[in-house]
Amino acid sequence: MVFFFTEMSHRKIMSLGPSSKVVTLPKDWLELNRLNQGDTIIVETQQDGTLIIKPTIDEQEEVKKIELTINVEEDDGSIVRKIIGTFLNGYTLVTLRSVKIFTPIQQNAIREITRRLYMMIINSESNRIEIEALIDEKKVSIPSYVERMHMIVYSMFKDTIQALKNKDNFLLLSAVSLEEDVDQMMYLVLRTIRSAIQNPTLSNQLEIDPMSCLEYQTLVYSIERVGDHVTNVAGSLLALYETRVNVPERVTETLIKAAEIAINSYNLAINSFQHMDVEQINSIIDDQNKIRELCSEITPIPINGDVNEILALTHIETIRENIMMISNLSADIAELTIDRTFKKIK
Repeated sequence: MVFFFTEMSHRKIMSLGPSSKVVTLPKDWLELNRLNQGDTIIVETQQDGTLIIKPTIDEQEEVKKIELTINVEEDDGSIVRKIIGTFLNGYTLVTLRSVKIFTPIQQNAIREITRRLYMMIINSESNRIEIEALIDEKKVSIPSYVERMHMIVYSMFKDTIQALKNKDNFLLLSAVSLEEDVDQMMYLVLRTIRSAIQNPTLSNQLEIDPMSCLEYQTLVYSIERVGDHVTNVAGSLLALYETRVNVPERVTETLIKAAEIAINSYNLAINSFQHMDVEQINSIIDDQNKIRELCSEITPIPINGDVNEILALTHIETIRENIMMISNLSADIAELTIDRTFKKIK
């Protein structure tokens, strides 16, 4: 049962003996929670100085459940988005019920997204599938999981640059395969952040205030986007090498230089955010201009009308644009660090 207070009442603090102070509790709240004289309650002090009062008789949190109806014609993308939505909004048990029966494509989509999230199928029938989330938000360290997410993206980027130097397709495929791990980590962190914002008790347990939750949410989205751009670079390199077009050496060298500046800026931006260090912020933002200048040096490779040459040029342009986007995201993280740092100064 969910109870929303629509009115705020002011209550006077009264004296009870020489050293004790008391305040009365709303009668409606006492009746709602079936509390009487002599019962105990839990009083929690939050980071912002406020108090949370809750009954001890309801220490076991109610499991969040939801049931979704899936139409016969509903495409797998729609089903996946629904399941992700329930996961991010903190549902523990999700029941999918088909109007008739699940098609093989729908079943595969459900199993695939369940595997990618921290969830498992606990019951499966022709027209009904139950999914359970396997995480406990109280045990999630948001800074630690964000660091893991960053390290995966950093590793992807580092391997992609090495593959660009050596034309190593196997290393590129390995880098692309890590994108799924980034998404999985992102969903976990976002679920925890959203739960912490809605639940002050959880926020207090995780030692993270609502404003920090919003900052970490912005950071997580930025890291995930960097991962997407790295994947685009790796994918374009794979496609470029398939054309077997001889790319001018100066173009490759310029891309490598730009990518190395971008990866250093990205790593520095994350470290600055974590340590609330604004000393290197200007250099991160200045790196944007260096990358723009390098990328402007890349002129189109000679085109003789050959299809493969046209495709190669397209892939080079895609690589260049994605490296620039990574640099822009690093600058965004740097600006977020400035706001985060000066917010803490009192």
